[in-house]
Amino acid sequence: MTLNVPERKIASIPLARPDITDLEREAVMKVLEGPVLSLGPEVERFESLLAEQAGVAHAVAVNSGTSALHLAVLALDLKAGDEVITTPFSFVASSNCILFIDAKPVFVDIDPQTLCIDPDAIESAITPRTKAILGVDVFGHPAEWDRLEQIAKRYGLALIEDSAESIGTVYKGRKAGGFGDAGIFAFYPNKQMTTGEGGALLTDREDIARLARSMRNQGRGDGTGWLSHARIGFNYRLSDINSALGSAQVQRLPELLAGRSRVAERYDALLADVPEIETQYIAPDVEMSWFVYVVRLDPSFSRDRRDSLLRVLRDRGIGCSNYFPCIHLEPFYQTEFGHAPGDFPIAESISDRSVALPFFGRMTEEQTSTVVSELKQAITQV
Repeated sequence: MTLNVPERKIASIPLARPDITDLEREAVMKVLEGPVLSLGPEVERFESLLAEQAGVAHAVAVNSGTSALHLAVLALDLKAGDEVITTPFSFVASSNCILFIDAKPVFVDIDPQTLCIDPDAIESAITPRTKAILGVDVFGHPAEWDRLEQIAKRYGLALIEDSAESIGTVYKGRKAGGFGDAGIFAFYPNKQMTTGEGGALLTDREDIARLARSMRNQGRGDGTGWLSHARIGFNYRLSDINSALGSAQVQRLPELLAGRSRVAERYDALLADVPEIETQYIAPDVEMSWFVYVVRLDPSFSRDRRDSLLRVLRDRGIGCSNYFPCIHLEPFYQTEFGHAPGDFPIAESISDRSVALPFFGRMTEEQTSTVVSELKQAITQV
């Protein structure tokens, strides 16, 4: 299809933008002016704030959410050949962490409303090799963790909560990060809060926390020397610089979440009369922490037509993206495991029609209005 799109001069609106104030700048500068940049008190302070936020006993700060997932599967003693049931509709790290230990991700389809793993699809996928379930909170909306906990308990499986996108979310009175044997947060700059780069493992289990602390620090043991290594480990440490930034952001988290909620509500109102658009579903027992603002085009849209829409919006200065491509259709996963289109039709249909719009807590009314106006026009031209 050839699109005749007239050139238009509008202000560029990015897909995401971190919210940094003098509080964060001063916290970082205080560390830079001191003698300790890593393995210092700011890391422990940040971990304490995160544990309190998630309502768990332990938080282990690391350099990314991916690292936190890797440490979680290792600390739970998952091994080569084990199977982990998970979702194909997520950022690829939630499955790659399983491959890091030569285990196998076993995908099941998603719930068409929450977009999270469908609990009704899990039990039929359990085999004698199944050792864990790894659920993902998608776009800030939680999976049905009470049901996942029941299934995991019934079959004696470990349960991992990938809450990289949901810090601040509450599900049935419980905070994200506090479900299962271990959970994780991630703090890339597009998240609700950021450390620049970073993540954290969260758990109530002392054994998991102790192993994760050792493995993030090259396998060093408790109270042993710098060149004494009790086990295989990694350099997954988070610096005091990043931790100071994170602590300031945690202190501002209610403000940050409120700003994102206001923007989401504004989008919801502006899009309410657009028949081609379906906005985010929020379950009645959920307090949503908004990671991204993703809409779904109606089923008449093909993936190609959606991609054309994205190109038109980008040409007009509107940051946007497809969230998410299905993991099982990534080239490596198709080659390695034989996955093909049609394996998980709900996830694939959602993936083909999803559009992430510009979203950050300080978006102005003018910016959201511009995005929606351009979106409406683009829909008519593709």
